[in-house]
Amino acid sequence: MHLGLIGGIGPAATVAYYQRLAARMRDLGQPLELTIVNADADTLVRNNLADDRHAQAEIYRGLIDRLRAAGADCAAITSLGGHFCFTETEEISALPLISGVAPLDSSFAAQGFDTVGLLGTDVVMRTQLYGQLTRTHAVAPAGNREDVARTYIAMAVRGHCTEEDRAVFFDAGRRMVEDQGAEAVVMAGTDLNLAFDGHDPGYKVIDALDVHVALLADLAAGRITLDAAMKGS
Repeated sequence: MHLGLIGGIGPAATVAYYQRLAARMRDLGQPLELTIVNADADTLVRNNLADDRHAQAEIYRGLIDRLRAAGADCAAITSLGGHFCFTETEEISALPLISGVAPLDSSFAAQGFDTVGLLGTDVVMRTQLYGQLTRTHAVAPAGNREDVARTYIAMAVRGHCTEEDRAVFFDAGRRMVEDQGAEAVVMAGTDLNLAFDGHDPGYKVIDALDVHVALLADLAAGRITLDAAMKGS
């Protein structure tokens, strides 16, 4: 299965997807067939903040057409924040789209979590992952959600995490665990590896990127069907 990735949103997340997909496929003893196209992060941020789903979906359509021309069999968006127009994109996509949100609910439940805290874009946090969590309750940072979202967007576009950025995320996660009942904090923004990788915040952290990568790798290796992957299982 030839995977097609919409990358660039942001660049650090794209690198992480490539590295982890390559490692996972190597572990499975399978070659990785992959094409990546680059979306513009600044344009995505503007459309996300304006909730201009159709404009971003049209951008994705053009990129997916390029992936199809390159031989890709399916496509995935390497940004949970970039999933804000997933439905609109799916309707006009020339390739099957593999969601990064759909497999998360099952993954959380399988790990025995009743409540998780979310870090990511404002839309991801405010809508509790677009309302797609049915088996797990989600909470967002109370009191400073918008500040967390602004810090996340700035870091993602910059492609670098400052110590001040890291402190914002770590503190928001700690408060969700201590004050809001979260049993784990979800890196629901694919650039959050810039802040968390190599650091221990003192609580359980789940990387949503790993869940998506595992699904894509299983699909690419023929361990699951395209139908199952599209359902997130």
